[in-house]
Amino acid sequence: MWRMRVVHSTGYAYKSPVTASFNEARLTPRSDSRQNVILNRVETVPATRSYRYVDYWGTAVTAFDLHAPHTELEVTASSVVETDRPEAPVEKVAWADLAGEAVIDRYDEVLAPTHYVPASKRIERVGRRIAKYHEPAEAVIEAARWVQGELQYVPGTTGVHTSGVDALREGKGVCQDFAHLTLMLLRGMGIPSRYVSGYLHPQREAKIGETIDGQSHAWIQAWTGEWWHYDPTNDTEITEQYISVGVGRDYSDVTPLKGIYSGEGSTDLDVIVEITRLA
Repeated sequence: MWRMRVVHSTGYAYKSPVTASFNEARLTPRSDSRQNVILNRVETVPATRSYRYVDYWGTAVTAFDLHAPHTELEVTASSVVETDRPEAPVEKVAWADLAGEAVIDRYDEVLAPTHYVPASKRIERVGRRIAKYHEPAEAVIEAARWVQGELQYVPGTTGVHTSGVDALREGKGVCQDFAHLTLMLLRGMGIPSRYVSGYLHPQREAKIGETIDGQSHAWIQAWTGEWWHYDPTNDTEITEQYISVGVGRDYSDVTPLKGIYSGEGSTDLDVIVEITRLA
């Protein structure tokens, strides 16, 4: 078991004073069978009143609004989380089960195409080829490996508006693109699958108490009898080094920070993530 502290700071600088803004932050790690959230705070400068709710997908949201003119906004989320390796999935289904009405009806939302995970005839053909030789649980890993062969990991290559198709066309992307393209393949095969946002401590042998520059990370969950995690970017099942935050159909359901404001001009955005292994 690991214990980690994550500090995720986002700063906005507006060209002229913003008179009002309303924001939603999805920066609170989940508490589940693999993770225990010991502490979580979301603070803003200027200070705001905030309230919390859990969204449709089970992600904790901190909503806050500002009604005094401001030229800068800083949002800092601090969390301490205990993580474990997930238990290996026991339940397994066959392709015939996935094609049954009960599964299609129950998981309709995580089988349907979305903006970031559109339907594609080419990807469906690849999926059929994988499905021919592999049971659903193995097909998830094969799908992630196919994506590995198609995309080169290049930081800063794609924006948050890139779909899986765009990334495939360019042949390069970041973790978000690896996740979206894998979801395209899985949903095309009829495997219910979700997008997961969170953090990854990159060092397996991390020193206790040492703070490193981290970053947000994205991977997928697939349902092949029960939900389980897989990281297509690193071609691995997840470990104690992963902290899950949001779950949804694609990136748009788990955006770390989104909002609307009244005012003119673009904003400069600065994001810093620091991760410390505490135990």
